[in-house]
Order: sequence, then C-alpha cells, then structure tokens
Amino acid sequence: MVNAFSLIVRARHGDPTSTWSITTLIASLLLIGPFVALFVTATGDSGGLWAHLMKTVFPRYVGNTLALMAGVAVISLFFGVTTAWILARFRFSGDRIFEWMLLLPATVPAYIIAYTYTDLLEYAGPVQGMLREIFGWQSARDYWFPEIRSLGGAMLVMASVLYPYIYLLARTAFRLTPASYFEVAQLHNRNFTLTADIALARPAIVAGLALVLMEVISDFGTVDYFAVETLTLGIFNVWLGMNNLTAAAQIAGIAFIFIIGLLYIERTARSRQRFMDTTQRGKEISPKRVSRGWGAVCVLTCLTPILLGFGIPVSVLLNFILQGLAISDSDALTSSAINSVLVSMAAAICVVTLASVMVLTVSYRKHPFLNVLAAVSATGYAFPGVVLAIGVVSFSGALDGFIATVGEDVLGIPSNGVLIGSVALLILAYVTRFQAIGYGALSSGVQRIPPNIMNAGFVLGRGFSGTMISLAPRLLRSSMMAAGLLVFVDVMKELPMTLLLRPFNFDTLSTYVYQFAKDELLEEAALAALAIVIAGLGPVILMNASQKKRGRTGATG
Repeated sequence: MVNAFSLIVRARHGDPTSTWSITTLIASLLLIGPFVALFVTATGDSGGLWAHLMKTVFPRYVGNTLALMAGVAVISLFFGVTTAWILARFRFSGDRIFEWMLLLPATVPAYIIAYTYTDLLEYAGPVQGMLREIFGWQSARDYWFPEIRSLGGAMLVMASVLYPYIYLLARTAFRLTPASYFEVAQLHNRNFTLTADIALARPAIVAGLALVLMEVISDFGTVDYFAVETLTLGIFNVWLGMNNLTAAAQIAGIAFIFIIGLLYIERTARSRQRFMDTTQRGKEISPKRVSRGWGAVCVLTCLTPILLGFGIPVSVLLNFILQGLAISDSDALTSSAINSVLVSMAAAICVVTLASVMVLTVSYRKHPFLNVLAAVSATGYAFPGVVLAIGVVSFSGALDGFIATVGEDVLGIPSNGVLIGSVALLILAYVTRFQAIGYGALSSGVQRIPPNIMNAGFVLGRGFSGTMISLAPRLLRSSMMAAGLLVFVDVMKELPMTLLLRPFNFDTLSTYVYQFAKDELLEEAALAALAIVIAGLGPVILMNASQKKRGRTGATG
C-alpha cells in the first residue's frame, strides 16, 4: 500500500514516468481482481452442498482427473519423445517435412478431435458400418469394438493434440546435446541414449509434460462430450446445474492446487535445463543417415501421431464440407464468425497494449513493487477457463456494484453496471487469462533491445513517454505481432469461458461447434470447426520458426 501511495503522490507532483506506473498499477490490480475474488467466493457458505459433494461425486471427480492425466501423460510422452529423438538423431526421406508437420495437431482443439472421432468410430459411424458389412455382423452383440466415448478414448484424443508441447521442447534439447557427451559414453561402453541423451533432455521433457497436464485439467469440451466426470466438468455442473457458485469455487480451489503443483514441476524442470560443454569444439551431434528399412520405421513412427491428431479429423471435416452438409444456417454461421473475429481482435489489442505498457514500465522504471504485481497479474494462463470464469464473474459483480454506487451517489447518474451480461465481461475474462502470452512475448522482446537505444532517447531530451511511444513500437513490432496472433487464436479456440460468460444469444465459432456437436450434428459444424483449425496454423508457423532459430543459436547462446 505504501508503494502504491508513493506512486500516486509522485504522479500528482507532475512526474511523467509515474503516469505509466499508475497505469501499470491499475491494470495489474484489475487483472489480479478475479484471482482474489475466486478465493473469496470459495470461503463462502455453499449451503451444505460441499459436504454432500465430498461424500458422493467429488472422489470420482478427483479419481477421473488423475486417471486422465496419467493416461494422457503416457501417450503424449510416447508420441512426443520418440518423434523428437528420431528427428534429432537420424536422417531419412522426408525428415525435414516431418519437423513441422508434427506440430500440426496443435492447431486442432481437443474438443474438435473428440467430435470427429466419435462420428467416425461410433456404432452408426463409417468404420463400424464397414466392419459389419465385411464380416456380416448384424448388431453390436456380434462383435466387440472399443468405445470412443470413454476415459480411454479421452486419453487418446487429448494426447493426439497435446503431444507437440513435449515434442517441441524435447527436440530442441536433443539437438543441443554436445557431441562430446556422446564420445564420453562411447569411451565407457555405455548406452548413450539411456545414460546421457534422455537424461539431459529430461528437464525439457518434464516441462513439456507439465504444460500438457495443465491443458488436460483445463479441458472442458472433450470431457463433457465423453461424459468423463473430471474436476472441470464438476465445476461446470455445480455452477450451472445446481446454481451454486460457492461450491463451484470450492471445487475450483482443488483444481488450483493441481495447477500449482504442475507449475512447480514445470519451473523446477526449466531451472535444471542447463549443462555445460567445456570442450573447445562445442559442436552438436550430427544426425545419422539410416537405411531404407529403418527409414520406413521412422516415417511410420512420425506419421502416426500426425494422422491421429490432424490428418484424420481434418479429413472428416473436409468430407462433410465437400458433401455439402456443412452449412444449415448461413446467417448463424456468419454471425458466429464475425463475433469470433471481433472479440479475438479486441482481446488481442487489449492484451498487447496492456502488456506493452506494463513490460516497458517495469523494465525501465525498475520499481520492485510494480515488477512483482505485474508478474502476478500475468499468471491467468495457469488457471483453467472454467476456474477463472468464476473469479471473473465474482469480481465483475463487485465492480459493477461499485460503478453503480459511484454513478448514483457521486455523479447522480443511474447505472445497472457495465460488465455482467455484456461482451465487456467476455473481453475482461480473455485478457485476464491470456495476459501471460502478451507479457511473456513482450518481456522477451525487451530483453533483446540494447539498453543504449532507450538511453539515447533519454539523453536527447525526449522524455520517458516520448521515447517509449516513438521507439518501443518499432523495436518491439515482431514481439507485438507474435503476441497478438497467439492471443487471437487462443481466444478463437476458447470454449468454457465463452460458454459461461457470453451474453444472451451471442455465439462464437467455438460455441457454434459445441452446440451442434452436442446435438450429434457435427456435419453442420464442420466449416466452423475447420475455420478454427486453419486459424491455428499461424502459431504453428511461429513455433517452428522460433524453434529453428533457437536451434541455430542455442549452442553458442
């Protein structure tokens, strides 16, 4: 409080840099507000519902969540680590193409792949229909076929689109392993893959796995469609089904404990991603050219996750579109697409603007209090969308009450609030959750700016504001564009927060797809689903370009 008061006093005395500090302070407090509101709501009285949940469904929520995390972890590790190791250590026909193709499943939201696989593999789907025709089976009693709408099915479909987190980090780690480590292992007749290669990449693999598991906890569309009762689905059911926000917040608190544990694991793993090669050469291990037979094995291994996570679901969607089944209400689809683009652009602009002001302020003002506050405000991405939505609603309700009180008592203007029930509430939720993307991208960009450039502006008398406004956008253009694109695509794909917080009769592409798929009408949502997938190609291109650049500079950086 003392730090905040000092900033206000300095601003009133005409300190121009304090205007930036006050803006950063207010923005940080607004973004932290939903976190605080979430925990305040969780301390309320649930009317005895919490005790009832603990005795009935809550153990099932926790058990299913843990089982889903374990299954997705195993499959994601297999897909991510094996493909990363193959591409880092071997050369074969098509290896350069597979490097970026293995990132394609990241463009497909988990709920979309769940919808497509259900349509493909259910009893009335083409796969089982073809099997019955070939073998003469008459009904489901005549044969056994795995149930896609199950816990195991959820594990497979989620792992098929989440493994790129592990693949990307593991591939970088494998390629940065110095050749001297391989030589030492050979000298001692040890298996290099097990004793050094995997061991050195383990921190990167664990960091990627932690990100995968955070996405698993955050998922709503897949578990809802497959009827897998996880903590996230439990929050949704208690909030909307039982109309008890307090009990939903208490379940969210348990989910938050899971997230904190995963964040700790991820940070610990990243802190150990350091090793030194003290030799003079410092060269990387050269990939080995393999024979045609082993090359075919490598191709098959790399092709499998691509087909599961991208090729098959996109083919299903394209088939619906080519058959002319994808549009039943063009007006509703167009309206949903326009809404998606507008809210995604608004959220991206807000995030980039706020992140730019906050990062520049904490970087050049060197204020410890603001530095901590800004960093905390950029942690929303760690919260599942359903969890964060509770905090946003509680905080917005209190903020609307404050605005109404000020409007009536101070200004004499009646007000019913501006957030609850409006698109502004949705934008606030998006900015709160995805601020971490903008803050991280801009922080990385500022670190690459030579300090002398900004200092030259100060010396020339342009002042803090003049220097920031004139130089920062030019120097941080690529970081701003990358952050804006990533936020835009994440908002396009966001489902649970949009479902919970959207105004009445307001649909985006994600909710449009969800509503049709929930009614078993995936073919009518195919075009909207494919539009979401295409939008995700931008970040994949960025990720691949960034990873290549890191691979070229990592050995010397």
